[in-house]
Amino acid sequence: MRTTARTTLLAAAAIPLAIATAAPASAAEATDVTYAFSVTGSTVTNTITNNTGATIGCTTSLAAAPGGVLPPLDDIMRSGQSLYQQDDIPPGTTTQSVTDVPDGSYVALASCGREGPDPAMWVSNYPGIEQYLVQFPMTAYTVQQASTVVTVPSVDPAPPAAALVPDLSELGTLFGS
Repeated sequence: MRTTARTTLLAAAAIPLAIATAAPASAAEATDVTYAFSVTGSTVTNTITNNTGATIGCTTSLAAAPGGVLPPLDDIMRSGQSLYQQDDIPPGTTTQSVTDVPDGSYVALASCGREGPDPAMWVSNYPGIEQYLVQFPMTAYTVQQASTVVTVPSVDPAPPAAALVPDLSELGTLFGS
């Protein structure tokens, strides 16, 4: 887990754009990048599918979602996201994980981008995000997977009750007879 004082969604979206791609880019499509968020323990994972044909820079970040409710975009923009992971994502399907996340509810956000002759960015759909995306001098797409509220549990769930009680129907096998 890395923390930064005031990283905003747009800063997170812009950071990957500084990464040059090695291969020439083809015309961008809205469906070239998809996201799927999941939680396991204190880790939030984003499964990124990159169908652009080139390596892109991506960031998965978390912002507080008090009460498990999607906060207003202006709240996210003011307070930023201090929990994030940034990587180069090759074509295909790759996971990006934010680890050691403290207990609580968060909105999971993702952004990917590329430079070159056809610069483009793909950002988690969020109510009102379009008014910010028009400020970028490139094609910007909102990804079908909307920003999702995830909850990181304080403890891992208990195993099913059946796993706690041994099968005593064959006591002889328990004692080697």
